[in-house]
Amino acid sequence: MADGDSGSAQSRAVEAIVKAAKAASDPSLNDDTRAQGLKEYNSLIAGSSTWMLLPALNSLIKPSALPAWLRALFIQTLTCLPLRPDGVRAVMEFVFTVHPTNMPTPSDATQPRKQGANITHQSLALATKLLSSAPRTMTPDDWFQGISSQMFALIDGEAGPDLAKTAAQIIGFGVLGKPELGAPGKPGWNVFVEPLLECIDPCRSVKHPSKRQEADVVDLTRPQTLVTAHALSGALNRLKVLIMSNPSSGLCRRVVKPVMRQLWALASWPQPPQTVEQDACCVARQLVQTYLTICGTIDSISILIDHFLCKGSADDAELPWRYQPDARGDMEAVLPRNISRNEQPMLDWGEIELKADSLVALTASACSNDQVSAFFIYLLGNWATIAQREAGDQIHLVPMEIDGKSSVQDLVQVTLLRKLMETVPEKLVSQFSQLLEVICQILDADKRSSLGQDIMAVVLSLINLVVTAPSFQKADVKLDQLGMIQESLERLGHRGDSDVSATARNLSMLLTYRDELQDAGDTGMTLSARQIEDGKTYGLAMNYMTGDSDSPPPVVSEGLNLLSKLIVAESQALDITAVLVLMSKLLKNNEDYINLCVIKIYTQLANKHARTTVREIVDNYLDAAETSSTDVRLRFGEALTQVIERLGNTFAGELATQTCESLLSIAGRRGFRPKTMAKQAKDARLKEMSKCKGDMNGDQENANTPSDDQIMTEQERTGKDVLAQILQGWESKRGSEDVRMRTSALSILGTGFETNLGGIGPTIVSNAVDLCIHILAMEREVEYGILRRAAILVVMSFVRALNKAKSSGQSLGFGLGEESRREIQTRLRYVAETDNDGLVQQHARDVMESLENWRLASLLPRESRGLTGPGVPARWMGINAAAMGAAQPRIEELE
Repeated sequence: MADGDSGSAQSRAVEAIVKAAKAASDPSLNDDTRAQGLKEYNSLIAGSSTWMLLPALNSLIKPSALPAWLRALFIQTLTCLPLRPDGVRAVMEFVFTVHPTNMPTPSDATQPRKQGANITHQSLALATKLLSSAPRTMTPDDWFQGISSQMFALIDGEAGPDLAKTAAQIIGFGVLGKPELGAPGKPGWNVFVEPLLECIDPCRSVKHPSKRQEADVVDLTRPQTLVTAHALSGALNRLKVLIMSNPSSGLCRRVVKPVMRQLWALASWPQPPQTVEQDACCVARQLVQTYLTICGTIDSISILIDHFLCKGSADDAELPWRYQPDARGDMEAVLPRNISRNEQPMLDWGEIELKADSLVALTASACSNDQVSAFFIYLLGNWATIAQREAGDQIHLVPMEIDGKSSVQDLVQVTLLRKLMETVPEKLVSQFSQLLEVICQILDADKRSSLGQDIMAVVLSLINLVVTAPSFQKADVKLDQLGMIQESLERLGHRGDSDVSATARNLSMLLTYRDELQDAGDTGMTLSARQIEDGKTYGLAMNYMTGDSDSPPPVVSEGLNLLSKLIVAESQALDITAVLVLMSKLLKNNEDYINLCVIKIYTQLANKHARTTVREIVDNYLDAAETSSTDVRLRFGEALTQVIERLGNTFAGELATQTCESLLSIAGRRGFRPKTMAKQAKDARLKEMSKCKGDMNGDQENANTPSDDQIMTEQERTGKDVLAQILQGWESKRGSEDVRMRTSALSILGTGFETNLGGIGPTIVSNAVDLCIHILAMEREVEYGILRRAAILVVMSFVRALNKAKSSGQSLGFGLGEESRREIQTRLRYVAETDNDGLVQQHARDVMESLENWRLASLLPRESRGLTGPGVPARWMGINAAAMGAAQPRIEELE
C-alpha cells in the first residue's frame, strides 16, 4: 500500500511539473502568461527535492516523449541541478544507480554490501561528462565555481573514500585533462587547482589583495596569519587525493611543480610535532616522492638544493612569508613583522644534517640508480669547482650577503655529497664515465696546486668505487683518463707515509691487475652500453610497477611508459615471461587508464612474441582455475581482440587454431565450471537463510525509507523488471558459462574471421558457423538476446571475409557451398520473422541480403580488363563488352 501511495505521489509530482512547464514555455501563450508560468515553474522546482527531480526529469527528456519546446525546458532544468547544495552528489549517485552496468545480479545478494552504488568505468565516464560540461546558459568559469565547493567536500571524504576518489578523477580527467579547461589560467585550473596552490604558497595570491585583509585590531608583536593550519592541511590533502587518484603523470608534473619549494620545506621540517608530521609533513613528503619518481631529473632536484633551507617563500619573493607552528602545534603560513630581506638566518648545523638525510632518503627511494648517480656527479662537479677556487691564489671580492649564501650552499652540497657516499655508495657508479671525468678534473687541479689530503681522500674513495664496480673494465676507460689516474696515483703514492699515500699505492696496484682478477669465463659475457642502459631502464620500470608498497597510479603509468619504449626498441633486457605475468596482474586491477596501457603493451609484445602473448591472454580469459570475476575475464577478452587485429595475416596456423578452439569452448553450451556451481549452491543456501532473518528488519526499514521503485512511473518500473530479468539470465546457472563470456567469445571469433579467415581453417570455421546457427534456433529466451546478436554477427563476419577474399583474389582453400548457403538463409529467414529481439531480426535481414549479394557475385564470370569495369560481366543483355573493347579485325590486300 505504501508503495502504491508513493508511486501515485511521484506520478502527481511529474504531472504537476509538466503542467507548470507547459504554462511556462507553450509558444501559443502570450509573453505575460509565459512569464507568470515560468515564475510558478521555477517556484515548483525550487520547492522539490533533488532526489525527486532527477528521476522525474530524466524520464521527461526522452526523445519523442514530449514536444521539443517542452523537452528543452526540462533539459535546461536538469543540467542546472548540480548547482544545488546537494546536486553534485545526487547526480553522481543517480548515474551510478541507474546505469545499466550497475544493475544488481543474483550473485550480488550473497556478497558483502558496500555503502552506496557500485561505480563502473562506464558510469564514471557518464558522470564525468555531465559534471565537466557547462550548460549553454553558463560560462565554464561560473559553472565550475558553482560546483567547486561540493567537489572539494567530496574530495575531503565527507561521502566516503570511494566518492572522494571518484570526484578527483572527474576533475582530473574531465576538467584538468582538457587543455581548453585545465591549462594554467583556464577556468578549470583557476577553480580547482589555483586555490590549493595559493594555500600552500600565499605568494600566488598577491594579485588578490582581498584575500589577505588585515583584522580591525592589528597586534604588531605577532606575525600575521596568511593561511590557517586548517586551510593548509586541507589543501595538502586535497592535492594528494587529486594526484594519487589520477594515473596521468603529466597532471602530477603540472600541479606539483609550482609548489615544490614549499612542499620540500614541509617534507623536510626538522623534528616536527606529531600533529604537524601527520597533517602536513607526511602528506608533503608523499607528494615530493611521487614527483621525483616521475621527474627525478637534475633540474628537479636542484630546485630543492637551491632552496635547501627554505621555510616558506623564496628569498626574492614579493611577500616574505614562512611556515611556523601555531600555539597549538599546528603548521600555518605567517608573515613576520618587521622582517629584513637582507637578514641572514642563524646557521643550524643540526638542521642541515636532518634535511640532508631527508633529501638523500627521498632521492634514493624515488629515483633510479642513473638519476642518483647523475645527482652525485652534479654535486661532485660543483665541489670540484669549489676546491679549485679555494686552492687558487686569486682574491675574489663579493658582497657579504652573496658570500654568506654561497658559503651555506657550498656547505649543503658537501654535506649531501658525504651523505650519498655513506648511504648509497652502490648507486653512485652507474654512470662511471661521467664520474671519471669529474675525478680527472680534480686530479688535474691537484697536480697544478695541492688540494689537501682531505679532498684527495674523498677522490681516492671514488676511484675505489669505480674500479671495484662489477661492470668496470679498463678497456671502457678513455686512454687519457686512464693515464691521468695512473699518473696521479703514482704521484700521490710517493708523497709520504700518510694514509692517502698508502691508499693510492694500493689502488695503483689494483688498477694494474684489475682485468687479470676478472674471471676468464666472464669476459665473454661483456654487455654493451645499450644493454646496460636497457637493463637499468627495465629494472626501474618493473620497480615502478611492483614496488615494496602499492605504487600510486602516476608512478605505475610512468613504469608502463618506460616498458613500452623498451618493447618498441626490441630490447634484449626484457624478460617476456615476467612482463606478461605482471601485465596480467595489472589488468586484473580496476583502474581504467592503467588497463588501456596494459592492453597497448600486449599488442606491442605480440609483434615479436605472438604465441607467448596470446597464450597468456587466453589462459586468463579461459580462467580454468575459476579465480577471476567475469569483469576481469572480459578485460582479457578486449586485450585478445586487439592483439588478433594487430597480428593480421600472421594470426594463422596452430596459434589461430588453438585460440579459436578455446573461444568455441567458451561460446558453446557445454561449458562447465564446477567451482562456480559449488559456489552457486552455497550462495543459494546463504540467501535463503538471510531472507528468513531479514524479513522483519527489511519490512521495518522499507516502511521508513522509500525505495527506488517508489519514485518510478509504472512504465519505468516495468522496464526495470525486464532489465533485471535479462541481467539475471546472464548469470551462470548450474555451473554453466556466463552469457556475457559466451557473447564475448563469439565477438572475438568474428574479429578473427575478418582478420584472417584463411589462417583459421575450414574445420574451425564450419564448427563456429554451426554453433551460431544452433544458438539462433535454440536459445531464444529474452536474456539470451545479446548472445544471439553476437552469433548472427559472426555469420556476418564470415560472409564479409568470403567477399573480401573473392574481391582480392585470395584463395582460401574452402568456401560456402550452395546447399549450406540455402540452409543458412532458411534459418535466418525464420529468425528474422520470429525472434523477440528487434536488433537480432535486423541483423538477420542484413546477413540474408549479404548472402544473396555474395551468391550473385559468385555467379558472375571473371571480368576481362578493358572496357569492362569491376562488377560488369563480359556478356550482358546480348552485348559483348569484351568484343567491344578488343581490337577490330582488318582486311588487308596481300601481294
